Amino acid sequence: MNAYNAPMSDTGKGLLKDLFTLALLIVVVVIPIRVFVVSPFVVDGESMHPTFENLDYLIVDELIYDFKAPARGDVIVFRYPGNPSVFYIKRIIGLPGETLSINHGTVTVTTADGQNIGLAEPYIVNEDATYTKKVSLNPGEYFVMGDNRPNSSDSRVWGPLPKKDIIGRVDLRLLPVKESGFFPGATSYAPQASTTELVTP
Repeated sequence: MNAYNAPMSDTGKGLLKDLFTLALLIVVVVIPIRVFVVSPFVVDGESMHPTFENLDYLIVDELIYDFKAPARGDVIVFRYPGNPSVFYIKRIIGLPGETLSINHGTVTVTTADGQNIGLAEPYIVNEDATYTKKVSLNPGEYFVMGDNRPNSSDSRVWGPLPKKDIIGRVDLRLLPVKESGFFPGATSYAPQASTTELVTP
């Protein structure tokens, strides 16, 4: 009987060892990654339509901006400056030191080095806006907007976003499965000189 029971005992010890190793990996690797590197985010609302829809399940990279500055076009998750317990998702449109002009929905940017460019934004829901707005950004400030321009509470309403409130960049969409993939909403701008005059407030 002893000879028969010995292999079972070894198997039990091996199973316990495997479980201990798995638990250790979870504690040492998975939990820190979940807490400090990436975090899940579920879209609530339609402000980023058509790029993101209500209940889309996203993964946010929380470390990316420790190594590089936020860029124009990045889709980010951040704490709403008016209530840090509320999380928003928007797209970065203006960078620190820039001046933005919005004229009937068309965005013109004067960069920090004085270049005047108009932004082509094929990802947005156009707005029938009759207002004009001009905003100058200080160091550490970003201008963010939702892609669904007529239905988004963003920097047009509550002002520039401080960098300290940015949580991270949206780098992965998990759900819905048919829309899953890396870097959802990624875009690039081909800077083109603009002759549009900046409007004054």
